[in-house]
Amino acid sequence: MKRHLTIEEFSRPSEQLARVDIEDLIPLPPPYDGYKEPEWTRLKDEKRASCECSLDDTVLLSLPKPKSLREERELADKFVAGLQKLFTKENNWTFLQPLVLSMEHCAKCQTCSDACHVFLESGGNDVYRPTYRAEILRRLYYRHVREGGLLSGLTHGRVGMTWTTVARLIELAYRCNLCRRCAQTCPIGVDNALIAREIRKLCSQELGIAPKELHEKGTMLQLSVGSTTGMNSLVVKDNMDFIDEDMSEKTGVKLQSKWDVEGADVLLIHNAGEILAWPENPGAFALILEAAGISWTLSSELAAYDGVNYGLFYDDAQFARIALLHAQAAKKLGVKKIVAGECGHEHKALMVIADRVLTGDLNIPRESSFVLLEEIVNSGKLKLDPSRNNFPVTLHDPCNVVRLMGIVEPQRRILRKIAPQFREMEPHGVDNYCCGGGSGFAIMSGNNFAEWRMKVSGRRKFRQILEAFRDEPDPAQPKYVCAPCSNCKGQIRDLFAHYGAKEKVGLHYGGLVELIVNAMTDVKPGFMDFDAG
Repeated sequence: MKRHLTIEEFSRPSEQLARVDIEDLIPLPPPYDGYKEPEWTRLKDEKRASCECSLDDTVLLSLPKPKSLREERELADKFVAGLQKLFTKENNWTFLQPLVLSMEHCAKCQTCSDACHVFLESGGNDVYRPTYRAEILRRLYYRHVREGGLLSGLTHGRVGMTWTTVARLIELAYRCNLCRRCAQTCPIGVDNALIAREIRKLCSQELGIAPKELHEKGTMLQLSVGSTTGMNSLVVKDNMDFIDEDMSEKTGVKLQSKWDVEGADVLLIHNAGEILAWPENPGAFALILEAAGISWTLSSELAAYDGVNYGLFYDDAQFARIALLHAQAAKKLGVKKIVAGECGHEHKALMVIADRVLTGDLNIPRESSFVLLEEIVNSGKLKLDPSRNNFPVTLHDPCNVVRLMGIVEPQRRILRKIAPQFREMEPHGVDNYCCGGGSGFAIMSGNNFAEWRMKVSGRRKFRQILEAFRDEPDPAQPKYVCAPCSNCKGQIRDLFAHYGAKEKVGLHYGGLVELIVNAMTDVKPGFMDFDAG
């Protein structure tokens, strides 16, 4: 099948528009040189018969095929109505200005394509160029929002306004990690990641189309139960009690998490996934804050014990509902500030985009845990022995923390102080690549989408990790990827499982606070047990 696609081809019906050929994937470095990915798992015939599956080799959303031409037209008309709303101030109070600028200014220089890990790792498949989906929306914008009519087609190019166009565009919006490396690279500041995100928002708010993992199992569950994991406050407290007991036994330091302490200096909000999947992370936070003598608390209010805000990735209304709950919990307790735990999209949601929602007395000071942790490490309140971390360590930069917010050095200054064998990935800092799980991908595994995450969106990150430890080929030597983001850890966990990286290379992963605790001399040696995890 053709890899080089014109925009006009996007709206033409076909069994499959684009294909990612396994032989076109960029080879991995040693010890995976010669490794060939297995072919794609074929979608079941009944899935192809009932759902729109014509974009590429995989399907995430399982969009049902319309039952009639009339239904097709109605869906396409709804999309146009949503597109028009997207460019009005009252309906897009979050991103209207940067969206309009990105629509109306693109030099088509393809600098962004050279910066995009998805485009590169797919073997240069045109459908994954950041400009490809943006140009489709741009042509629809000039025709249906700017009302250029036939003249618009002559000036800006044509694209058919059909259900095929809409269905493929919705699915294609979920082939972007929203890492914004393209926006950083663009010489005139066009934000193609924002365009992908706004396509998602349009489809959620106007058509009711969103991944179940983000909507039904994400924000809707969080708003009704309190957590994207399905845990209510009682279950969370029980889990934290177990974490306290386990941490006390492992470290030899008595630990008791704090709940609903009024007037505390710090309200710490974790990604609830840590409490279930990586309990040593919230345990380490508690131990560090206690040892530093900081007045801190967790909140048992609805959603306030879960910093996840998946609305960030697909729906402004859902985003705002979660952000308000976080701020209201902090206001009720009267804390001095909120501290975001090791979660990249919590940082972006709570500390950047929430500024559009949290006004007046809800505009409570918010701080990154990386800044607070650096202050603690440099305060001298923790007795640290770097030799306890004398194994190879590299740092993964979460996109929303580093590229979006510019929080680059605090975590590095900590690692240079406590990890003697720390080495950087290349490139790193604001130029680092997404883990491949960004924008919610790390929790998405519908149909064969998990394969796409491993083979395409996560492949460059895996290459970066292998190259960072190229000088340590012995799998018996543990190597630690410090990934201070819950979403990134989930993706890296899946990458390592997919490639058998622990057994073949000796790769392990975890957060930043675990390394700090491992270096604390008041803690029993061996907190980090590589044989166990």
